[in-house]
Amino acid sequence: MDKFDVIIVGAGLAGLSAAYTLAQAGIEVVVVERGDYPGAKNVTGGRLYVNPVRQYLPDIWDDAPLERHVTSELVTMMSPDNSTTIRFRSEKFNQPPYHSYTVLRATFDRWLASRAEEEGAMLVTKNRVDDIIMENGRVIGVVAGGEELGADVVIACDGVLSLIAEKAGLRSPGVPQNYAVGLKEVIELPRATLEDRFGLNGDEGVAQLFMGSLTQGRFGGGFLYTNKTSISLGMVVGIKDLMEKKPPVEVPYLLEEFKERPEIAPLIKGGEQVEYSAHVIPEGGMAGICPLFSNGQLVAGDAAGFSLNMGVTVRGMEFAMASGVMAARAVQQARERNDFSAASLACYQQLLEKSFVMQDFRTFSHAPHFLENPRLFGFYPQFAGEVLEDLFTIGAGPKAKLSDTVRKHLSFGEAWRMAKDLWGGLKI
Repeated sequence: MDKFDVIIVGAGLAGLSAAYTLAQAGIEVVVVERGDYPGAKNVTGGRLYVNPVRQYLPDIWDDAPLERHVTSELVTMMSPDNSTTIRFRSEKFNQPPYHSYTVLRATFDRWLASRAEEEGAMLVTKNRVDDIIMENGRVIGVVAGGEELGADVVIACDGVLSLIAEKAGLRSPGVPQNYAVGLKEVIELPRATLEDRFGLNGDEGVAQLFMGSLTQGRFGGGFLYTNKTSISLGMVVGIKDLMEKKPPVEVPYLLEEFKERPEIAPLIKGGEQVEYSAHVIPEGGMAGICPLFSNGQLVAGDAAGFSLNMGVTVRGMEFAMASGVMAARAVQQARERNDFSAASLACYQQLLEKSFVMQDFRTFSHAPHFLENPRLFGFYPQFAGEVLEDLFTIGAGPKAKLSDTVRKHLSFGEAWRMAKDLWGGLKI
């Protein structure tokens, strides 16, 4: 069979970052992607935090097709008939080098693939990897398009439900609480219209997260990101809650209701839907990370479980890119030893442990448990809306004291539960 130094399965950010790094080092690498082009099947909310990964791919950022740098952060809690929004803007975020950007994956991934090809990586699209080839307990290649392809190392970057990692015995079928389903639309608007609606100057951007009644009591939330001439709008809902909570509901229905909310409808009015996508998302945090190496194989990106919901930020793309680069570096070290055993490739784990990747996952290991609290999606948005509604209402009679208004909506039992929730939140 044809033999390569490295085969990468999946042309997402992890796979392409690994391919770019390997090709720069003169290592023969082929990337096999089942989509029509890189980015065709890669879905994300659309935000990349650049600072953590600048050092790993230092020479790409000046030319990268990024959308808007985020200067304003909004968090909105929704109840059925009102909402509460906290808005934060920082001029620090408006100074280069910008710390985060909105991204359109169909554009960004194709560009990164072209950069990897310029360095010498080979890209094969419209081909699905159906199996791995094992010999004496070691991965020695893959079966793609009915052909056998051999390699010293196979890097699994084939997404959250990684078939390649599963066939190698590195992961088992996941448990529902470690996953969510995400839906996203890209809605195109004239640039001037978009900037006027969001109060943006130049390439400034907005990132907004939503929680509360939009998921009907289920784990999850919504997101909105401004691109140069479009909005990325979507929703994420936990699979466990979709399976167990009654009455049953379909996520597309929730998304349509979300779009009709008065907080959203004016922002997308007159826009044209140019993209619609759905994707399974890892939500297990530290508990969702699978073993990362075996004889002849490494796992990176979503395939490894590298997605982290921290409540006010949701991260994944920078973990994918960094893990791809470190997988490539681990291969380089193994080649120097001419040893592709699990013991040799374990240096990948060591590289990750020394980086922000595993350090952040350990720091926020309590986040998934805290975010499972149903009060975050029911009680708190309702409480905030009712209290603020009363505080801002001036009736015909005398106005109650502000403290009395708050106490009217907060029993002793609820105050005790809020204290317990706050204590849990302090762990993250």
